[in-house]
Amino acid sequence: MYCCLSLFEKNNAATKIDIMIQKNVQFYKFALYGFLKNLMFFEPFLILFFRDIGLSFLQIGILFTVREAVTNITEIPTGILADSVGRRITMVFSMIAYIISFAIFFFLNDYLSMICAMSFFGLGESLRSGTHKSLILSYLRMNHCEDKKVEYYGLTRSYSQMGSAVNALIAAFLVFFYGNYRVVFIAALIPYLVNLVNLASYPKEIDQEIHNKKKTPYRFLDMFKSVDNIRIFLNSSLFDAFFKTVKEYLQPILAALALSLPLFVELNPEKRTSVVVGICYFFIYLLTTYSAKNAHQVAKRAKHLSVALNLTFLAGMVLVLLAGLFNVLSLNIIPVILFLLIFVLQNLRRPLNVSLISDIIPSEKLSTGLSVESQLKTIFIGVFSPLLGFLADKIGVGWALFAFSGFMLMAYPAVKISRKNEGEPYR
Repeated sequence: MYCCLSLFEKNNAATKIDIMIQKNVQFYKFALYGFLKNLMFFEPFLILFFRDIGLSFLQIGILFTVREAVTNITEIPTGILADSVGRRITMVFSMIAYIISFAIFFFLNDYLSMICAMSFFGLGESLRSGTHKSLILSYLRMNHCEDKKVEYYGLTRSYSQMGSAVNALIAAFLVFFYGNYRVVFIAALIPYLVNLVNLASYPKEIDQEIHNKKKTPYRFLDMFKSVDNIRIFLNSSLFDAFFKTVKEYLQPILAALALSLPLFVELNPEKRTSVVVGICYFFIYLLTTYSAKNAHQVAKRAKHLSVALNLTFLAGMVLVLLAGLFNVLSLNIIPVILFLLIFVLQNLRRPLNVSLISDIIPSEKLSTGLSVESQLKTIFIGVFSPLLGFLADKIGVGWALFAFSGFMLMAYPAVKISRKNEGEPYR
């Protein structure tokens, strides 16, 4: 059964063809995966949790570096594993690694335990990153719908963002009801156990192209055989690393905003913060749901994917720079709005990045290729996180964001994707 249906609408002398996505059982399994994956109830409060147990921003940055280092070390091996023995089983292993991480966060409290928890989280990330995207793209190829990859991936990603919106409300309720941040870790076990079952139910045929492909020598360096290809990988990984690093600093900004508002003054700081964080993240992810779902419209309107990716790269840096400046001026409602726009930009970019990378990598090596991109991202995050944490401790969150984004703007010429050649296909 094909995953794309054609609807013909007659409009006077012309016939308009609108190809829609068929929402069959497998589509909803993909969507359910994304929805459940983003029910990390601790995510809106992770930095606040670390601060609550007495960690400095530098210590927090080191924890994020540990997570990314583990992801980095295991990224390409797990990508090769997924392409060799099966992507479904690799995804199941990733859920198990996450579950172990959540349990450590909940039951233990010392810094060494936090390092262990972040290590298992990093392993889960490396097992997952690139693997599920490859499953989706393989499914589209099996059903002759590869040309709809931006729309299809964007639509499934919109369910992930809807999960994040629901996640914010549930997390806020849990923190408000229990009055502490730790409970969100044990609650996160439930959706991840359900997702483990969901992934195990994926049809075996979805891995068929891995086993049917004739074995060819693995040529890692061929992915980087041109400057254009290198820039595609760098543009994607650098922006994702930048976003993943700075987005956590919305939490202290929201905490400061919550304590400055003349609302809920009778509540303790954790409960006041939970209300503001829950509401803000809910609306942020509602908008990112819409942006992910409509990413294909950006692709259609842009003459080249490179144009959209270059412009959104610049826009993201400028938005963070302004967010830092307004935070310095203690106008925290403006940084919150700017961060909202940054989240929207990221969810417009991601389907475009996946589409462009999949154009230059063969299908049987796609998990490995996306793992390469993800590994580059983890390297950058491993550098950025302690650096930004150090700056935040020394000069404050606002100035740290301002300086960091200014530095990233200077790096733009090195990652600007060529309009003439958006990447040479891997051969």
